[in-house]
Amino acid sequence: MNPDQVRVSVVIPTYNEAQSIGRVLADLPANIVTDVLVVDSNSSDGTPEIASKMGARVIHEPRRGYGRACLTGLAAATNPDVVVFLDGDYSDRPAELPLLLAPIIDGRADITLGSRLGKQSIRGALPWHAAFGNRLAALLIRLLYGPRITDLGPFRAARADVLRQLELQETTYGWAVEMILKGTLRGFRIVEVPVSYYPRIGKSKISGTLKGTVGAAWFILSLIVRYYFRHRSAGMPRPA
Repeated sequence: MNPDQVRVSVVIPTYNEAQSIGRVLADLPANIVTDVLVVDSNSSDGTPEIASKMGARVIHEPRRGYGRACLTGLAAATNPDVVVFLDGDYSDRPAELPLLLAPIIDGRADITLGSRLGKQSIRGALPWHAAFGNRLAALLIRLLYGPRITDLGPFRAARADVLRQLELQETTYGWAVEMILKGTLRGFRIVEVPVSYYPRIGKSKISGTLKGTVGAAWFILSLIVRYYFRHRSAGMPRPA
């Protein structure tokens, strides 16, 4: 890809992120990003209004679900070459977007994942139960599917044509792992990139509570296992 001609769309799912969305949008590299879509799920704190004033294209998605918001944003993106997914809580740093784009633009990757465990992060930024659950899920993916990843972080990028081929369908937090599993099964190159991670602004809807984390972890782990047995029966090769 010619870096001067790559069209980059950024999809940001939001729900009551008024305290942080302005900082997220302000930190996006304007010389790289061509399209910013804030997909809002009925925020009541003025998040969509702030995003709109800062130049983002706001899409209202009344149906809840992280994956649903990402899919809605992907469908509305304007002819991108690469799509970036980023949370609106300012825990990941939008200024590090070039780190995720580099392997794709250089032709070394089809999908890049920002690992929150690859750099030294601020103490307490990722609760211990969330870090443990992510490590466990990543280990299970490595054992069953092969790709050497450490985290299932939300800050990620992918070629738009690859995303269309994957035909992603998960509408909840299983969407993040579905991309990895389908990408691996179809032979696409997945590269992990270390990124910084900071305490989110506001309360997490999932990892902020032990109950929410356990529920998400159970769903994700069962999804990984279900995909494995489904595709083993269809002749999926064992990981190298």
